[in-house]
Amino acid sequence: MSAYPELTREIEESEEGPEVAAFFDLDRTLIQGFSALTFVRDGATRGQYGPLDLAELGMAATSFQLGTIGFSAFLSGTARVMRGVKEEEFEQVGRRVFEESLGSRIHPEARAIVEAHKRRGHTVAVVSSATRFQVEPVAEELGIDHVLASQLEVRDGVLTGEIVSPSCYGEGKASAARKLATEIGIDLDFERSWFYTDSDEDLPLLEIVGNPRPTNPNSNLAKIAARRGWPAMQFTHRGRPGMAEVVRTGLAAGSLVPSLILGLPAAYLTGDWQRAVNIAASTWGELATALAGVEVRVTGEEHLWSRRPAVFIFNHQSGLDMLLICKLLRRDFVGIGKKELESNPILGPIMSFAGTVFVDRMNHEKAIQALGPAIEALRHGMSLAIAPEGTRTTSPHPTRFKKGAFYMAMEAGVPIVPIVLHNTLDALPKHWYFIRPTTIDVDVLPPIDTTGWTRNDLDARIDEIHQAYVDVLG
Repeated sequence: MSAYPELTREIEESEEGPEVAAFFDLDRTLIQGFSALTFVRDGATRGQYGPLDLAELGMAATSFQLGTIGFSAFLSGTARVMRGVKEEEFEQVGRRVFEESLGSRIHPEARAIVEAHKRRGHTVAVVSSATRFQVEPVAEELGIDHVLASQLEVRDGVLTGEIVSPSCYGEGKASAARKLATEIGIDLDFERSWFYTDSDEDLPLLEIVGNPRPTNPNSNLAKIAARRGWPAMQFTHRGRPGMAEVVRTGLAAGSLVPSLILGLPAAYLTGDWQRAVNIAASTWGELATALAGVEVRVTGEEHLWSRRPAVFIFNHQSGLDMLLICKLLRRDFVGIGKKELESNPILGPIMSFAGTVFVDRMNHEKAIQALGPAIEALRHGMSLAIAPEGTRTTSPHPTRFKKGAFYMAMEAGVPIVPIVLHNTLDALPKHWYFIRPTTIDVDVLPPIDTTGWTRNDLDARIDEIHQAYVDVLG
């Protein structure tokens, strides 16, 4: 099932088979913004570029915008600042920039469209004027096998500062698409194929496919699309937030304080401070999601209550995840958080009041010692909520699980309940600050009994549960 059925319906109804191609531009199509600017900003921040390099980059960009040089000359001007850099080192830069920035800028709508084409068995390719160092990490994340990109010249494993002609730009994109058809031995039917791009500079390829799809189009392409009757798409879950998103986010964050205050009278009258925490958690979960415009659809909700206490684990993609956990679990649970949060002047006191167990991820011995109170809480009827990945990811694909959650469940003799969050990245990805209204799907899997688990078979048990996440997330 697609998270964006209105965008993927026509793909789902299209012809199947690898003879049909789906080509995607990179910048402002698959990802928000321009990847080249991110690379330049990263290099300048890390001192990779000196004043002369930055001046050369600026001159090349200005000349290209003024039309005094073509794209190949512009790309050559930008490539010159990379001369002498080892190809392997720049590949590592590309991976790091993706992890730190570009990964969280993939349009969720684009991800859904790519997945729809893959389900139909279409040949999917990124065709971009950017270099492979920018494109390949994005393509790998999306499971796209074919990358058509501009190539930097390499000699003896070192970048020369020159490009390999012709570049993958304008007519070069159409040529690259035709070449791909020859290379993979498939006579691609361009009359049935698709091309998604934001730029009128890509008209040569737009004009040979049967399904041109202007995506976040620039002003020129938007006019051309309207004149020719090409359906255009505008993605909304990335980029500059609107005033509504800013206000919603402020209200959602601010609702934590009244939620806490609401629980104080009950705690004062009964002397039960856990009741105050329960009221605050459930109220904040309901109130903040409503204010933020986040709807939660839960499958397997009965598993949240069938076996308590339990260790509830969840895949960690977003700053929104703990809010969702409050909405789902509602009462009688504590969280596990990284040590750094304890010193946060706002979150630290609130999380401490709620009984959060803080773990120093950099010190393994201290982390194990810190789990003692959490295990005791389990034995006294409190549940735990923990992200076994240890930190937020920029991808919906779950990373390796750490042992802590599973060790605690085994030691306390309580079950593990996997909570699978499907698309919290759509609402609030890593490194972003404003929540976008989104419908989030949640699968709660049946409780997993830890009776009979031993330290010797713990790794195998963790692998099985990790695979369950992979299977459910598709």
